[in-house]
Amino acid sequence: MTSRTVVGAGLGAVLLAALAGTAFADDTPKLTELSPNGADACFGRIYDAAHLKAHPKQKVARIFFYYGHDPVSRPNEEPSAGADSSYNSFIATTVRGAKGPEWAGGWCNHESEDGKSGPIHCGMDCDRTLASLKVDDKGRLIVTDVQPDLYLDAGAEDELGKAEYDRQALGKEDDNFRLDPMPAATCKAEFARIDPIDPALGPPLRERLKPDQPFCYGRDYDAAHIGSHPDQVTQSIRVFRGPVELASFAAGGDAANWPDGADIAISVTTRQKSGKVTQTYSCQGEADQWRCATSAKMSDSSCDITQKEIYLRRSANGTMMLANPNSSLPIIDMCSKAAEGKTASDDKVYRLNPMPQSACAP
Repeated sequence: MTSRTVVGAGLGAVLLAALAGTAFADDTPKLTELSPNGADACFGRIYDAAHLKAHPKQKVARIFFYYGHDPVSRPNEEPSAGADSSYNSFIATTVRGAKGPEWAGGWCNHESEDGKSGPIHCGMDCDRTLASLKVDDKGRLIVTDVQPDLYLDAGAEDELGKAEYDRQALGKEDDNFRLDPMPAATCKAEFARIDPIDPALGPPLRERLKPDQPFCYGRDYDAAHIGSHPDQVTQSIRVFRGPVELASFAAGGDAANWPDGADIAISVTTRQKSGKVTQTYSCQGEADQWRCATSAKMSDSSCDITQKEIYLRRSANGTMMLANPNSSLPIIDMCSKAAEGKTASDDKVYRLNPMPQSACAP
């Protein structure tokens, strides 16, 4: 989403939290000034060098305003069942010298008791203002009341200090924009510049891995790899869902909120141990990854290890990435002092290949 914070998404989720599947809420009045036919509407402007030279305090070089269905959503791991459906307005701006846009989303309505007349105000969460809107007699969108801290958290000036705040905030002339009507596809293409999707990654794990189907990913490291990674203790690793994990989800899981509540198991064999150690994790979708916390269920560990977390992400050519940032895999005794900090070896990130289910058998 934005390169700093998704303002208006209530981001306990930063990112990465895409507003997947967002549409008009049923009770949201349609703004016919912006969209006479009820279709998604796009307005934008790209400022030329002459304009920017004449307005040295304007940072914004490109600006687009989209009224309609969420143009920001992309394949991600968050369930769509609980997605926010109230946002109907999105703004994207690119400042001078920036490689891509920042964006914010909110909702726009008439400022009147019946919600059908008067000025158009666009708000965000925490009672903040996205913009005020009106359409001129040539069909252009006039965007005003754009705040300098549009993409910053409330209280950012005190936290950042004046110099850094001024650097990150919009400029003194970044307001009162006059935007031309454009095809909806133009806005979608602009919002796609925010965080381009790598087609090589394929669909998200949420789609690739089904709630009622087993899977097995893993890797066995040969002597050549181990020799070139002397600090790696992992000899073999498997990530899987088998009959036990499938039965657990079938009994208490909600397929509409997949992968939230999905159990997975991870088995590891290390150089120091002859047998496998298996640990169960409970996962939830978070932006572009599964965040999986250790579970006491079916665990080989006896202490309270529920704060241990690993992360799964889709990767190229059908592979899966597993991140182990804080000694969260059973490569050492999770109850030991050695497992309390960050992983201090080559056992941090694994690229795992799809394998037959028999490769993950107990």
